[in-house]
Amino acid sequence: MKRAAWQALSFLAGDVQADRTVPPTGFTARLTLFTAAAMALLTVFALALSLATGRLAARWGEELAQTSTLRISAPAEQLAAQTAAALDVLRTTPGIARARALTEEEEQALLTPWFGPDLPLDALPIPQLIEIEEEGDGYDATGLRARLQAEVPGAVLDDHTRWREPLVAAAGRLRALGALAILLIGASTAAMITLAAQSALSANAQVIRVLRLVGARDAYITRAFVRRFTLRALTGAAAGTLASGVLLALLPGAARGTDSFLTGIGLAGADWLWLLPIPPLAAAVAFAATRMAARRMLERQS
Repeated sequence: MKRAAWQALSFLAGDVQADRTVPPTGFTARLTLFTAAAMALLTVFALALSLATGRLAARWGEELAQTSTLRISAPAEQLAAQTAAALDVLRTTPGIARARALTEEEEQALLTPWFGPDLPLDALPIPQLIEIEEEGDGYDATGLRARLQAEVPGAVLDDHTRWREPLVAAAGRLRALGALAILLIGASTAAMITLAAQSALSANAQVIRVLRLVGARDAYITRAFVRRFTLRALTGAAAGTLASGVLLALLPGAARGTDSFLTGIGLAGADWLWLLPIPPLAAAVAFAATRMAARRMLERQS
């Protein structure tokens, strides 16, 4: 453990003579910093989008899991009687905490996003909706449907299963898509940093030959390039992560009653901790990519 800590400190401290083989500024430095910053920013937004949509799908799934809807379609003169009969059945069904018939105003509010605020409910055969709230382990849907079929012929029970299962599946796919996007971003970062390292190695080929003539080993030269590019990636990723965190904090949250996959995109609570490993991971990617590129280049120049 102490040896690993010492090696890490030694790596960060570096070697002044070895660092001279790597240009501190120029095209490769700017490319590495920009790539790390841009990829970190994209990673944060991919992560935030995945977490936000996953939270929304999970919340919808939880809400639908505890509610059901009963729809009663009957002639106008029978609608009130069938509604009262359905409420009596629901109130005596174990597992149902509350059953309530929606008012005309509430049904109007439900239909407004689809048909506008001027929908004439009185002139249309709108079915009566009854909101059901479950308790405990819920109710026996099969038994309840049998009772309703016998006592309320016009009633159709919707336990939201056909809505809940796609939401759960969608949440899983969104998380998988976010993970795939982050992996692709990491691969792109490795590719760009590899190109930058190869460019720096080629530009300093003459210096590397001189170092070899005076006895420098390839490990010594590789260490200099790896350290410089790793620190550049760490700095760029930290800046990109900080910038994306500020942008997410400035985004407006989801307004009350407007649950949507396009609102409330951001991080909440402990989700902000996911930002902490992004700069170290970018540095680790740069470390591996630069080390591999340096070794291959030096082997070809041998």
